[in-house]
Amino acid sequence: MITAIVLIQADNGRIPETAQAVAETDGVTEVYSCAGDVDLIALVRVRDHEEIAEVVTARIDKVPGVQRTVTHIAFKSYSRADVEAGFSIGE
Repeated sequence: MITAIVLIQADNGRIPETAQAVAETDGVTEVYSCAGDVDLIALVRVRDHEEIAEVVTARIDKVPGVQRTVTHIAFKSYSRADVEAGFSIGE
């Protein structure tokens, strides 16, 4: 499974509707409305890299209200349990 983090700038007056439409997009697992440099952050989880291009450029970019996207592909995921397990070796 490949995870991509998509940073989305959206039309100010359409953020809730844009977020909902992005959340309903196939391949998108979560969408967060946030403060800062971007309006929305979407998590995309797909089987291969070609699907990332499909989800982002053919689906998310076409959602009304989306102005711009920047996509980051995750190499490895870490959870709190993973980090704690790494420090408890030999216990």
